[in-house]
Amino acid sequence: MAEYGQAFEQSHLDSMTQSSAGMHATAIVDSRAKVHPSCEIGPYSVVGPEVELGEKCHLISHVTIEGPTTIGAHNRFYPFCSIGMAPQDLTYAGEPTRLEMGDHNQIREFVTINRGTVKGGGITRVGNHTLLMAYVHIAHDCSIGNHVILANAATLGGHITVGDWAVVGALCPVHHFVRIGAHSFVGGGTTVTRDVLPFSKTAAARDTHAYGINALGLERRGFSKERIRKIHHAYKLLLASKLNTSQALERLKSEPDRGEDVDTLISFIEESERGVIK
Repeated sequence: MAEYGQAFEQSHLDSMTQSSAGMHATAIVDSRAKVHPSCEIGPYSVVGPEVELGEKCHLISHVTIEGPTTIGAHNRFYPFCSIGMAPQDLTYAGEPTRLEMGDHNQIREFVTINRGTVKGGGITRVGNHTLLMAYVHIAHDCSIGNHVILANAATLGGHITVGDWAVVGALCPVHHFVRIGAHSFVGGGTTVTRDVLPFSKTAAARDTHAYGINALGLERRGFSKERIRKIHHAYKLLLASKLNTSQALERLKSEPDRGEDVDTLISFIEESERGVIK
């Protein structure tokens, strides 16, 4: 009888632990949410209406996701992150704006990601294979590329674009409408008020200037020595010559074998509305 009682108690605890496969009994999932059956919804997590979760997403515990939000596959959400919340914008009046997130992202503790606003296009986007460390904030209408790392407490204002493979260090506030170029590295504690050049290293320790190219990062991503040489040459003209920005760009445009990466750099500077950090 004692063994039967223990078995009954364990069975009762098991039923309390999971209300359905992969869903803790304390989790609240709105009936209008679309959750793939392979997802794990941990204790005290809340999934609101108009949320779509792709396969094998894991909400560890105390995660809140509001919609309209579409999330891809194999994303992992750590405790106390708040995803798809309404934008912190005084002009927002409850319009049905969205958050869209790709696959294989790591969303660490206390991360906040807001949906878009109508005036900003209505969508906040996060790509694939990103690492968003604890206390990161991504405001409305931001667009985050693939393989991006935002370190602890990096804070992005609205309408910011972050290119693929960019790294933003800890405690970096980034002004709204700024663009952070692909393959760039921003050192911790840097206040970013202008566009960060692609392939560059930028840091407050260097008086918030670009101080060369992110050569180590480029090597790790398979850039050939020739590609890196061409980027380095472009940066010498931009940062270390006596030419101003317009003159340096004209010189680079005149070089027939400058390469696709340098074309990307030229276009980034020419399209800048806030100016670039040099």
